[in-house]
Amino acid sequence: MSSESRSESSIESPFDRPIDRQLTSSQKWDKYRDQDILPMWVADTDFHAPGPVIEALQERVAHGVFGYTNPPQELVDVVIERLARLYDWKIEPEWIVWLPGLVCGLHLACRSVGERGSSVISPTPVYPPFTSAPGLSERRLIQLPLIAQGDRSVIDFDRLEASIEPDTRLILFCNPHNPGGAVYRRDELERLNAICQRHDLVLCSDEIHCDLILEPGIEHIPAASLSADAAARTITLMAPSKTFNIAGLGCSLAIIPDPKLRQAFRRTRRGIVPDVNLLGYTASLAAFRDGDDWNRQQCDYLRSHRDYLLREINAIEGISLAPFEATYLAWIDVSALGLENPPAFFEAAGVGLSPGADFGDKNYMRMNFGCTRELLEEAVRRIRKAVEQHQQTQ
Repeated sequence: MSSESRSESSIESPFDRPIDRQLTSSQKWDKYRDQDILPMWVADTDFHAPGPVIEALQERVAHGVFGYTNPPQELVDVVIERLARLYDWKIEPEWIVWLPGLVCGLHLACRSVGERGSSVISPTPVYPPFTSAPGLSERRLIQLPLIAQGDRSVIDFDRLEASIEPDTRLILFCNPHNPGGAVYRRDELERLNAICQRHDLVLCSDEIHCDLILEPGIEHIPAASLSADAAARTITLMAPSKTFNIAGLGCSLAIIPDPKLRQAFRRTRRGIVPDVNLLGYTASLAAFRDGDDWNRQQCDYLRSHRDYLLREINAIEGISLAPFEATYLAWIDVSALGLENPPAFFEAAGVGLSPGADFGDKNYMRMNFGCTRELLEEAVRRIRKAVEQHQQTQ
């Protein structure tokens, strides 16, 4: 590792400590088991969860009884306090619906709003369940291509309004956006809500990456926090999973202020979606209550990674990376390489990335940089070598 990189990545950081995830049944690492391919695809990190989370889990396991479990009242209280403190959003306990994952929340939203055959609008490119959930819910998908606005890829609000059909009842929204990392500003959210209000639409807002803002001076604003009207027509999906690297414990929440919408959502999940397990509740409470200092350190570390990637990727002729504001997911433009099979090209180079085609754009690859700086630099070295060799043969 170069001296420049060592100073940037804060070598004393606990996030620099490599953790062997081989032989742990990790989806991320098992995909390339026994191959010299660095796994940088599915969105979990290679970091230990915060110490308080591990301690809370150890204490609960030592108790030795693992029966059916209600959401702890303290967890509800902590969520309410945290949303008020971080986002100036005041919610009520009864608004919360606990879920064993965020993806099922997207599916429940699609099945709870509108009728069979009605249309759902989703931005693209986007996290794959956004485009698969409508069809699996017997709804019709209307794709809304994002547009470049400066360095950000965001919703084209004029095109959004023009895309609304008489049977459109739901918009799926991702903020911060995955992939692309844009964080929506207040005026943009207000414009979005105004469109929803004019056309009497429900907004399902996936805000799972809200605690992973990397750009200084940018703040996350929950869409439902704008006004009473915004709250009444919004299903907000949140989770501690991405922030605190506890996705495998399966605990998410939907926040639904409107009683009728919440009742429909609960009715749809009944008998189909299981409750959260007790260790998911345990980890979530510890993370939300005691993990903010840890996450500040994590965001500093990831910000250094992001800045490193922006410099190094854009120095490689043939690929590019636009500035982004949030997440540990880099959306890399590989279109200039003219590759027939981009995923196979990068796997042959020894780096396993997420295919852009899965998100709706085959000209991109998504890189998960929630890893040590050492692994990240090795990935960039491999990519640089492969791209330079490819360019020489053209």
